Amino acid sequence: MSLIVQKFGGTSVANPEKIKAVAARVLGYVKKGHRVVVVLSAMAGETNRLVALAQQMQDQPDTREMDVLLSSGEQVTVALFAMAVKEAGYDAVSLLGDQVKIITDAMHTKARIKSIDTGLVTRNLDQGRVVVVAGFQGVTEAADITTLGRGGSDTTAVALAAALKADECEIYTDVEGVYTTDPNVCANARKIDRISYDEMLELASLGAKVLDIRSVGFAKRYKVPVHVRSTFTKTQGTMVVEEDKNMESMLVSGVTYSKNEARITLSKVPDVPGVASKIFTPISEAGIVVDMIIQNTRAGEMTDMTFTVPRPDYKRAMGIVSGIVSGIGAGDVTGSEQIAKVSIVGVGMRNHSGIATTMFRLLAQEGINIQMISTSEIKISCVIDEKYTELAVRTLHDGFGLHQVGKPAKGKATACKKK
Repeated sequence: MSLIVQKFGGTSVANPEKIKAVAARVLGYVKKGHRVVVVLSAMAGETNRLVALAQQMQDQPDTREMDVLLSSGEQVTVALFAMAVKEAGYDAVSLLGDQVKIITDAMHTKARIKSIDTGLVTRNLDQGRVVVVAGFQGVTEAADITTLGRGGSDTTAVALAAALKADECEIYTDVEGVYTTDPNVCANARKIDRISYDEMLELASLGAKVLDIRSVGFAKRYKVPVHVRSTFTKTQGTMVVEEDKNMESMLVSGVTYSKNEARITLSKVPDVPGVASKIFTPISEAGIVVDMIIQNTRAGEMTDMTFTVPRPDYKRAMGIVSGIVSGIGAGDVTGSEQIAKVSIVGVGMRNHSGIATTMFRLLAQEGINIQMISTSEIKISCVIDEKYTELAVRTLHDGFGLHQVGKPAKGKATACKKK
């Protein structure tokens, strides 16, 4: 009798009818003898509705109170789901993050899980109940409610699976698995049957929206097999697992993109020790994540420093940097929100040369200028003008032959059509 953690997102539980359908699916596992813990998000659109309400109260809502408000969305869903299970003749119990004791740090609206007390969950499982846990939320050691940020229910599910030593964690979404790229951009994106934790980490960090990056980090750290699959079909999805030799045969496993990027450039920065710390420490203290950083040396012991931040943080970051400029003796501060990041990912890159050259050539053939480049062992990212994003994705997907492997999205077999 295996223990399975199953997570269902907002579109899967968007209304009472869908909640009942998900309950029936879960009970199919229970009837086969499995023990099941279900993690649920708020109903589709509910979090956005709550955010809008908060903004009617404060221009910049207090983050502690925001967490109290946002966590109510999941509370509704888990209670309704438990009722659906009981109506079907089975026992269930709904539990909130503070009841489970999902202990987090105190970074409101984007808290990180520190520990999970599995005692209450295990006791209810032992009593034959389906345990329904509110995703996305936790509690500090000082008893303040916290939320984990967008995508946090994935993290809740995988962290619970790790803590409970579950046999598998199933993440149910509105797509059938992880694809070689976004099927909405490239009609011949293909489903990947198996992908390594490292590849999934890179894809998640670079814009792929199938899994939250923190959930993949938990899965890798605790070796939790994660099955990404569709709520609306019975087909097998994508297994996110440890790397094997067959994965290395694919030079590139996926192409991803992010339009959630902004670029900031400081010109004529004094090229002396300690300047970078003076620039990036205040940004870090503001909770803004800096991604790509490029430094270009210029004459007169000066340098230009360019870096990217999430687009929602662009104005705050610009304000911080503008306040630093005079103190470090730098020149102008410029920036742009009209950029995008396009990336290729694959563990096969570790042992093969020429992949970066091919990527640059493919983009150049389409007249796409590269503004910034970042690499790791298994990924190459380029910052380009946002207007070329879809063209770049299709070009790279075809150029690396990703339309020739796996299962095609939407049942087509020709290469991506360039618009």
